[in-house]
This record gives sequence, structure tokens and C-alpha cells, in this order.
Amino acid sequence: MVRRHELTNAQWERIAPLLPETGNPGGRWADHRTVVNGVFYRTRTGIPWRDLPERYGTWQTVYERHRRWSADGTWSKILRALQAGADSTAQDADGSWAVNADSTTCRAHQHAAGARHAPPADHPEKGGGARVDGDGREALGRSRGGLTSKVHLLADDRCRPLAWLTSPGQRGDSPMFIPLMQALNVARTGPGRPRTRPDRARGDKAYSSRANRVYLRKRGIKATIAQPDDQRANRRRLGRAGGRPPAFDREQYRRRNTVERCISKLKHHRAVATRYDKRDYIFHGTLATAAIVIWLRDLTKEPSDTA
Repeated sequence: MVRRHELTNAQWERIAPLLPETGNPGGRWADHRTVVNGVFYRTRTGIPWRDLPERYGTWQTVYERHRRWSADGTWSKILRALQAGADSTAQDADGSWAVNADSTTCRAHQHAAGARHAPPADHPEKGGGARVDGDGREALGRSRGGLTSKVHLLADDRCRPLAWLTSPGQRGDSPMFIPLMQALNVARTGPGRPRTRPDRARGDKAYSSRANRVYLRKRGIKATIAQPDDQRANRRRLGRAGGRPPAFDREQYRRRNTVERCISKLKHHRAVATRYDKRDYIFHGTLATAAIVIWLRDLTKEPSDTA
């Protein structure tokens, strides 16, 4: 019997070939399906690792598997395989492929603070230790609300996550737009290089800057980005020197809501809505497991799926 928040048989069949081999006798891992279900259960419920139900085995095994797969890119590999061909399954009526940008702030639990500066012994390449930015460590920042992390997200028109970056919570959206677009990499189902350039990018007023528009124009990407009132007023004040206003398609902009709905789906997972992971790379793994669940439910529509 499939329990709540666990993989159905059809979903398991999709990701089973993508998992590492279990190893030889003497070095064999615990059953992958049981452990993966334990990771997904924790991501959805946000419970402490030590409180995992006993049906998933020892909590140390489940946590260690999640940590290792977050570090070596196994979760990212699974997600990338599920995303293959996304550009052909989320097209507009005219056959174009659009992405939508937005960000969300995740409150960090007190347990997410205090990561050591030294790197994990078995994964020393993880940032050479703690990830250190100019405005925070391990993508944790301080604001009036306390410790926060910000997730910068690209989603397609079917509310599916395509790429994301994390930053301290006080980081602005506009400076992260170009790195976020550069992180887009969707594999094709057939031959050919991965798709890194959509036909259109949509964003709210936070992404309206000259640098972002120039970047999109150079790459041949149509921009549907709202312009804030102060930029409009400044252009009018300059008269002819202010130039023509940027093109803006209201009908296209209405479709930007899909990224907000995608954020809502991600935050159904309580370990995403509230960050508990000390290390940024483990939090990335938690985001990846939530994204995998979203993609599996989109690709394997089943009446047995529960919210």
C-alpha cells in the first residue's frame, strides 16, 4: 500500500533507473525506494530527521543518503532527466517557449544556523567549507524577520521548476536575474545540445533594469517585464533623451502567475517553506527533492496522488 507522501509504482519506475547502483555484497546500501520515500516524507512534513517513522529504517541512513546525494549531484541528475524535453511540452499557442522569474523568501529555523567553517570530510569540494557571501554565510541573511534565505526561481507555463539559485534573504532580485538565466539548462529528448535560451522571459517590476533588458536583447530573448512607476517618470522627465518605452505585452504578462503557483507548490513542502538545513548544498538537495515530486506528479498523472 502506498502511504501518504510516498512514491507510487509508476513514479518509482521513472526514477529507479536514474539512481546509483546499490553496490556489492558487504557494501550494499539499504533499499533505495524505502530511503527515497523517507527523504520525500521529511521534505513534505519538515519533521526533524530523528523523528522519521521507523518504517523508513534508521534516520541516520536516510539523512546520510540525502546529504551524499545532495553533495554529489544525484538529486540534480534525477531532476534534469525528468525535465528533458520541457521546452516542447510547455509551449505557447505560437510554439514559443517562455520562462517566468520570481523569488521567495524562506524563513530559517534556528537549527539552520551555526554551520562549521570546515568542509565535510567526505566532500571537501563543497565550497571549500562554508559558503561565504558578502552579505551572509550558507545563503543565510539577517533581516527584521530574523534569519532568511531567498530562492530565485525560473518556472515554465505548467508551474514546473526549471532552475533556481539561493542567496541570503536580503539580496535583491534584479542582480540575480542574469545568473539565474545562465543557470537554465534543459536537456533535449533527442539529439542536440541542451536548451539554454528560451523564446521569452517574464518578470515583475523587480527585474526591470537596463542591464537585464540588454542581456535579454543580446541573446534574442523577448522580454515581458513590467516597468516601475519611477522608471516611467524618469523617462518622461528626460523627454526625447529618455528614449522609447520598452515593449510590454499585457496578455503575456498575465501568464507570469505560473511561477507564483510553482512557488506555492514548492512551499507545500514544509522543509522548503522553513529552512532547517545548515549547509546550502543540502538545502539545494531539499529543493531538488520537492521539485522532483512536482515533476513526477506532472508526468505521471494518477488519481491515487494525494496533495
